[in-house]
Amino acid sequence: MEPDAVNDARLAADIATEAGALLLALQGTMAPCRELGTAGDAQANRLILDRLRDARPEDFVLSEEAADDPARCAARRLWVVDPLDGTREYAEGRDDWAVHIGLSIDGVAVTGAVALPGLGVTLASDAPPPLAPLPQRPRMVVSRSRPPVEAVKVAEALGAERIPMGSAGAKAMAVVRGTADIYLHAGGQYAWDNCAPAAVAAAAGLHVSRIDGSPLVYNCIDVSVPDLLICRVEWADRVLELLASG
Repeated sequence: MEPDAVNDARLAADIATEAGALLLALQGTMAPCRELGTAGDAQANRLILDRLRDARPEDFVLSEEAADDPARCAARRLWVVDPLDGTREYAEGRDDWAVHIGLSIDGVAVTGAVALPGLGVTLASDAPPPLAPLPQRPRMVVSRSRPPVEAVKVAEALGAERIPMGSAGAKAMAVVRGTADIYLHAGGQYAWDNCAPAAVAAAAGLHVSRIDGSPLVYNCIDVSVPDLLICRVEWADRVLELLASG
């Protein structure tokens, strides 16, 4: 019998939380340094792959930290994993990093969990938090170091407050958690950067798409998913209009 969405989501949340606990424990044993990030990526990846193979032995897994198996392209179900999203932030001892466990079925991110261990939170597609009241002035999360030109343009046009933040998962979950309203990324990501965040955001009732308004598609031979928009539905049309205007 094929697993159901609730069980998949609970599995994703449990594994993401466990990997997050491992990463927090490791973070407590080493001073901030590049080697901490390398060790965290490797150890969290090993734990996640072991848990998924035990629980879903017939499913394929695409992980940032593991060799890709092209046979996955013919599979309906694909787990898409980022064991440590925001390695730089993690290695610096910050809290804006995440663990992503997403599940794509027929190319759609339908189930997922994003752990934010530094905040003590795991958000999953089966139980997203209710959306917070919408503030009058939108808040946009942007890269700490390299905000995309498109995001800067939209933020200026909307008069949005810009909130610098680390990992893709942390930014996307800021919108889910109600501490931001818009996350717009352009300039390059991969499936593991946004599959789990997209699943959780969609389950929370947010707008989720490419920046041209087209759907996000997973399990392609090319693992690049170069841009995305996750935002409150109240802002989606205006943001897409601004993006389309060039």
